[in-house]
Amino acid sequence: MSSHKSRFLLHLLLLWLAGNALRLTILAVPPVIPAIHEDLHLTATGVGILGGLPVALFAAAAVPGSLLIARVGPVRALVAGLVLSAIGGALRGAIPAVAWLFAMTIVTGIGVAVMQPALPALVRRWAPHRIAFATAVFTNGLLVGETLPVLLMLPLVLPLVGTWQWGLAAWSLPVLAIAALIMMTTQENGAVEPRNSEPARWWPNWRNPLIWRLGLIFGSVNAMYFALNFFLPDYLTSQGRGDLISATLSALNFGQLPSSVILLAVASRLERRIWPYAVFGIASLASVIGMATTASLWTVAWAAMFGFSAAGVLVIVMALPPLLCAPADVAPVSAAMLTVSYSIAMIVAVVSGVTWDVTGIPVMAFVPIGLCAVLLFVIPPTLPFKREEASRQ
Repeated sequence: MSSHKSRFLLHLLLLWLAGNALRLTILAVPPVIPAIHEDLHLTATGVGILGGLPVALFAAAAVPGSLLIARVGPVRALVAGLVLSAIGGALRGAIPAVAWLFAMTIVTGIGVAVMQPALPALVRRWAPHRIAFATAVFTNGLLVGETLPVLLMLPLVLPLVGTWQWGLAAWSLPVLAIAALIMMTTQENGAVEPRNSEPARWWPNWRNPLIWRLGLIFGSVNAMYFALNFFLPDYLTSQGRGDLISATLSALNFGQLPSSVILLAVASRLERRIWPYAVFGIASLASVIGMATTASLWTVAWAAMFGFSAAGVLVIVMALPPLLCAPADVAPVSAAMLTVSYSIAMIVAVVSGVTWDVTGIPVMAFVPIGLCAVLLFVIPPTLPFKREEASRQ
């Protein structure tokens, strides 16, 4: 095997592992929401804030993350984010207080926020001729990282460690291991490339309409995904079906994997098409309605359908900054897209919790979530696919 091919495969492995680490510490929380709710006496609004805090930090720290990338490079920025996420994730249950839980959730969110714009920049650097495929690889890792905690926390991790506090800490160990692996292999294999003579850009051009379009599309699926992960456990508990929590969350997250695997094969065929957004939008809206109107095995099925649709949107949207932007603009545009999208997700999570508390009707929390699907019909037709494709000819 040639050294070039070996290096490419190594980069794909590192992208996949880093994608896992984007979600391991964040998605360890939903399965233990009822236990946290009981121990710390959280209201539905408090649950909404707990769910909204990580996405708020994804939004607030994305642009500073772009600055860090410009100063130290995407590899070192990625490692810094991994370490910060692991430390914050491990300490969330160290003190039995809501304020401490929120504070360490903020630290965890900052770490992930630094990592996220680094990955598209690394895709552009490590796989400039296979952007769609490399994006599908790291998003597949992200989806695996979303699935493992919700699949394993209740049946395996909690029985081993005993409490939700230690359960949250356990998911920081693989994140630290991934950080160590990236540091060792990139140094040994020269993956940290020399800097370009052109000054690195980090501050986004907020007047660029592409940023807002990408942010709204990504925000729609992020808002639905995070809000559902944080409200489904309490919703099912309120309906007397707490026994379905693990199965529903596992289906929601595991349902993303088939979509991601399929898109590994066909991502380049969909990268400049509008119709996939409409198809995934219809499926997402139908799934949210289905989950809101059931508390049975049908809820599990609807959750799996939503996961499949959400993953489809995730893969094709994450490939857009490397596809539509010059290399120097990928990190700042990605950071701005993440800032807009996660701001939307934070707002929707909090609004859903307030709606539940104000009305006293659990199903009302799903109304703001379902409305997000409308953006998948409205925004994609405005993307400059044809103009960008013509400029390459």
